[in-house]
Amino acid sequence: MNPQGTKTKKGLAAAAAVTAALAVMTMGALAPPAAFAATKPDTVQQGLNALVRADGLPAALASVKDRAGRTRTYTAGVGDLATGAKVPDDGQVRIGSNTKVFTAVVVLQLVGEGKIGLDATVDTYLPGLVRGEGIDGRHITVRQLLQHTSGLPDYEGLVDDSTLRQRYFEPRDLLDMAFQRKADFAPGANWAYSNTNYIVAGLIVQKVTGRPLAEEMDRRVIKRIGLRHTYFPAAGDRTIREPHPKSYSQESAGAPLRDFTEADPSAGWAAGQLISTNSDVNRFFTELLAGRLLPAAQLAQMRTTVPVGDTGAGYGLGLMSRPLSCGGVYWGHGGDLAGYETRGGVTDDGRAASIAVTSIPIDLAATRRLESVVDTALCR
Repeated sequence: MNPQGTKTKKGLAAAAAVTAALAVMTMGALAPPAAFAATKPDTVQQGLNALVRADGLPAALASVKDRAGRTRTYTAGVGDLATGAKVPDDGQVRIGSNTKVFTAVVVLQLVGEGKIGLDATVDTYLPGLVRGEGIDGRHITVRQLLQHTSGLPDYEGLVDDSTLRQRYFEPRDLLDMAFQRKADFAPGANWAYSNTNYIVAGLIVQKVTGRPLAEEMDRRVIKRIGLRHTYFPAAGDRTIREPHPKSYSQESAGAPLRDFTEADPSAGWAAGQLISTNSDVNRFFTELLAGRLLPAAQLAQMRTTVPVGDTGAGYGLGLMSRPLSCGGVYWGHGGDLAGYETRGGVTDDGRAASIAVTSIPIDLAATRRLESVVDTALCR
């Protein structure tokens, strides 16, 4: 569930990619936009083809929307290495840490309703739960959870891939693992990406609402803006409901690709469990940035960022900004989970691009090339 430039190849990959310096979201449905004609040569298609041919990724798929709302979908490679089946157009994938933005939206809606305080401590809602070496929920705020400035250690990397794929984890199991490690730093003293922050945030949502996080996310976000192909898998559901390309895992460069499609997603939970499509992800970020999910005050808080190293990227409350080669920035997140890597985002003037590949690259340079295709799609 890693957005970062570095990857942990065993266990969860976290949310939205940046660079090696990181050694690292109106009521009702909108009508589908008309397809727009591709330019010749189509630089997005060329970029996806290169990810398959040069980087050895089994498949790549994308959805790109221009300022006028016209959308085009793309595919490259094969959806099933065993059969050679085509990549489903706009197929479902596990979107990993893009889930964090959905979780942050629910938290910020509750902030707007006066039910959660951004600067209230974790112990206000979960007394005594967050404790460990250098870890104390009495000194960590909700804002710090959402912005990764809490210092909470990450649970990623403590369990191998095969265990992650088969085992069901309760959220508190994930915290137990994380708190085997000491705090990364004192709350507010630095920035470090940690999936643990969003597990705690999800538990706060459940405590405040008295409802499961999945239900709140479905009611407050997914159904509200008509995301018809997005869902939070139920406990024990290792499958993907709709047409999808298979995902693959690779232990090391040159090692064989193993089918990783069916996997228990519970180790992601509030930090990375959602399944969606590129077009739904584009719609989510477009509606979020247009102010249709949050009041203006909370959206402004979400877009207030801290620097992510010296990468030019910024991290807000679950939302990341990244610079574009053509000027300005785009807003999104990204994620890696169970063999799927996703990158993309939207611009303030309505452009959107989301790209998924079906194996998490071993080589950081391949992820950078994936991000460059996002840049191409948003800048052309």
